[in-house]
Amino acid sequence: MGGYKIKNQHGLHFLTLTIVGWVDIFSRKDYKDIIIESLNYCQKEKGLIVFAYVIMSNHIHLIARAKEESKGLSVILRDFKKYTAKQILHTIETIAESRREWLLHVFAYQAKFNTNNRNYQIWIQHNHPVELISPKWIQTRLNYIHLNPVRAGIVEEPEHYTYSSAKDYFTSGKGKLHITLLDLGSSAGYIFMD
Repeated sequence: MGGYKIKNQHGLHFLTLTIVGWVDIFSRKDYKDIIIESLNYCQKEKGLIVFAYVIMSNHIHLIARAKEESKGLSVILRDFKKYTAKQILHTIETIAESRREWLLHVFAYQAKFNTNNRNYQIWIQHNHPVELISPKWIQTRLNYIHLNPVRAGIVEEPEHYTYSSAKDYFTSGKGKLHITLLDLGSSAGYIFMD
């Protein structure tokens, strides 16, 4: 997947962050909460702006960008993945995890194919970034994110899925993560609403 690079480090992107081997690590609340906490931190301290998200069982979709004064989206995502990988491993080793031995085996096996990792690899290296430059494509990706749990048969309505920004878009409620809403109704393009 070498063809997918973030060229505009401060542009709006649709991103897919995937666990190696498509391991269903996020079937447990503990691991999803690590993601929420880390995304919150990246927003407060690193200049990440999240417009939409969903945490599925083995991957995360985001619509996000980096603030102009930040080091850029690639650096933020690298730091996010490094930190969350350490936290996920620590959690696997410390909670009552019935899959502990298997998970550690899979993550150790995957690390053998990547010289950047010594012991374990949690995340696939690329983020499959797609820069979003038109309201039509933004709306398409926004719908894709919010309908992901519905298509997977987890919920019947997008706003019923707890680990998603759908509640922010479809109801007056707030989800687990602060997001900046996208208003696609403007004829001049998309507008960021906070």
